[in-house]
Amino acid sequence: MNKQVNKQVRRARRRVGLRKRISGTTQQPRLSIYKSLNHMYAQIIDDLSGRTLAAASTTDKSLKTEKTGNSKAAEAVGTLLAERAKSKGVSAVVFDRSGFRFHGRVKALADAARKAGLKF
Repeated sequence: MNKQVNKQVRRARRRVGLRKRISGTTQQPRLSIYKSLNHMYAQIIDDLSGRTLAAASTTDKSLKTEKTGNSKAAEAVGTLLAERAKSKGVSAVVFDRSGFRFHGRVKALADAARKAGLKF
């Protein structure tokens, strides 16, 4: 098995383990993230009803960043997501890192969302 496939398999196993323990409710929905090489995506999900309450990504037209695959762009996504969540009445979330390590862009997004007013 080549190195890239092995990384994907390990991340998928971590993600399944995390999702066993983490679930979003109406009072505390789940903040789920995904990062690709060039972009960062985040959404707030109510798992009980199966609905996405708010979403933000570096592909949004309202987000003007020069580069999209760095920590500054991840901070902008976290701030934008927190603003959209607060407008929908969401103040507390459960953080789902989707098997990614909590450092770099993932940490930048989480810290920016906390600073903008989300509690988790």
